[in-house]
Amino acid sequence: MAQKTDVELPLNVPGEESSAAEARTSAPPAGEKANFLRERPHARKFLVAAVLIVLVGGFFAWRYLSSYETTDDAQIDGHLMPVSARISGYVTQVNVHDNQVVEAGAVLVEIDPRSYQVAVDQARAALADAEASARAQHINVPVTSVSTSSQVSVTEAEVQNAEAGIPWAQQQHDAAQAQLTQAEANNTRAQNDLARYKQLIEKQEISQQTYDQAVAAASANAAAVAAARAAVAAAAQQVTQARARLALAQANWRNAQTGPQQVESTRARALAAEAAVQQKRAVLEQVELDLQYTRIVAPARGIVSKNVEIGMNVQPGQQLLSIVPLDDVWVTANFKETQLKHMRPNQRVEIKVDANGRTYTGHIESIAGASGSRVSLLPPENATGNYVKVVQRVPVKLLLDPGQNNDLALRLGMSVEPKVFLN
Repeated sequence: MAQKTDVELPLNVPGEESSAAEARTSAPPAGEKANFLRERPHARKFLVAAVLIVLVGGFFAWRYLSSYETTDDAQIDGHLMPVSARISGYVTQVNVHDNQVVEAGAVLVEIDPRSYQVAVDQARAALADAEASARAQHINVPVTSVSTSSQVSVTEAEVQNAEAGIPWAQQQHDAAQAQLTQAEANNTRAQNDLARYKQLIEKQEISQQTYDQAVAAASANAAAVAAARAAVAAAAQQVTQARARLALAQANWRNAQTGPQQVESTRARALAAEAAVQQKRAVLEQVELDLQYTRIVAPARGIVSKNVEIGMNVQPGQQLLSIVPLDDVWVTANFKETQLKHMRPNQRVEIKVDANGRTYTGHIESIAGASGSRVSLLPPENATGNYVKVVQRVPVKLLLDPGQNNDLALRLGMSVEPKVFLN
């Protein structure tokens, strides 16, 4: 039989009794909780279901939160087209206002064209003169070719004639020389006869008539000698002239042999004239372009921001306007490098725009090849002793789906919050 032990109960202390009573009334015993669940089986089922719902909901919430990446470091981006002057001149007309929508090809600014029109007229006149000179040079090419060919044939014939003329002239000289010899012999005989007849006439052994005949014969033979000498001299001169004609014909023939070079020279002058035409034509095209550049047109459809006013003297390269083509915009989102693990091109994106509260759809087009800090003006230099690791941001280009920006409500620089779904 168990031993009975007497336990001395503590005396009731004022205040402790009331605290114990409150504890008994505020917290039911553990046995009562178990009895509550045993007596109410539906409550136990509801408790299990609630736990399951919390677990399943937590799982799906985790799956959803890990199925996308988002950032608030993003903005609308696009092309900002500067429109500059290509020539110098005085601005006479500005046809647009700030924030005006213009179409591609619309005339934005007009520069005084008068000096450029004068240059065009001068260039056209110079081109016409060069073309006329080129035509004349081209005509000279066949003329020179035919002329030189004919000249070669003519000079060859002249050389042959001159060569044939020398023997003939020499023969004539030899014949004249023979006649001179004969005339001199006849004259000697006649003079001798005259001397004998003179002695005989003094003795009156011959008649006066015979003596006169001897005098006449002597005079005639003397004249014949003089004529023969003149003929010899003339024949000698003919020989000299024949040789001179041969030398001249040979010189002309040698000059005619340069005909191909003359043709090439003429052809070269024609080519030079044609090159001059091309040069003048290029000058004309340049001044026509300068005249065309006096009308500055919009390169694309967009909204204008102008920096030009009437009366300005502009210079080549000076920016006069800027055009923003709103139909070609995209989103540049700077995600942390830790967010890029599962990002890929063509993943679906939802873009919430702060300006109008609308949500646009799109997709990832590409991921930049360097972080934003690396392409900044002063990139960080990590090879230092005070290096601190900083999570970098990498630009990601997001394109809108077709038809999302039909109203052209998006503006460059607007803040957006993209949500990339990593599926």
